[in-house]
Amino acid sequence: MLYQITDWDDAYANGAHIPNADSYVPRWTEAAAAFRAAHPPQELGRGHLFLPEGDPRGLMVFIHGGYWMRFDPTLWSHLAGGALAAGWACAMPGYPLAPDARIADMTRIVADQITEAAGRVAGPVALSGHSAGGHLAARMICPGVLPDAVAARVTACVPISPLTDLRPLMRTAMNDTLHLDAADAASESPSLLEPRAGIPVTTWVGGAERPEFIRQARLLADVWAGLGAATDCVIDPGRHHFDVIEALADPASPLMRRLLDQSGLR
Repeated sequence: MLYQITDWDDAYANGAHIPNADSYVPRWTEAAAAFRAAHPPQELGRGHLFLPEGDPRGLMVFIHGGYWMRFDPTLWSHLAGGALAAGWACAMPGYPLAPDARIADMTRIVADQITEAAGRVAGPVALSGHSAGGHLAARMICPGVLPDAVAARVTACVPISPLTDLRPLMRTAMNDTLHLDAADAASESPSLLEPRAGIPVTTWVGGAERPEFIRQARLLADVWAGLGAATDCVIDPGRHHFDVIEALADPASPLMRRLLDQSGLR
């Protein structure tokens, strides 16, 4: 459906369009702390690495969102539950936030932590991330980001509600903090770049999300399909920007199945 944007800040405002939006961060904080108490993680750079009982069957990565300006991995620990229940390790990288860091710096730092985690956990690597983290997950499979040996182990990339074209964000008030310019947007937008060959990509977005997030998810799937990648775009009915990630805690959810089935080990 075609639509015209007259307010770019509102186009990317999620909480203003989600009922009881203020309740999510306190609830996530409580659930994440309880999960860490039950499953103490290893340190991983600025983030955490959660290990299952026994030898991990592979490594799932979840990169948090927050428009590259907010939050850290400790808010999302409980979302490792689905991976651990399936016998996978789960890495949750952290990264410095704007305005202290540019998005290119975050890309590099996240790649370094995934590389470190892959050095500790054998087997396939399934990449995911949410919102700004979905952007970073997609960036991980662009050439020159992950080392070849790590990228060769990536069996799936599932960016959730991803920001794939950063150019519109230059029109928002957020750019007073992000400091994106045309060169940054061009070099850091996955939909303007090419993916590595042979990695299945599924963009996953809630059906009740802001139209811009649905457009951005479809854009990456369409552009990369045109470049020969195996892509899909799943619109999760009724889910909005905050609850679309809750399925990561359930190993039997369609989202987790999409992430793990590509490995053949789920």
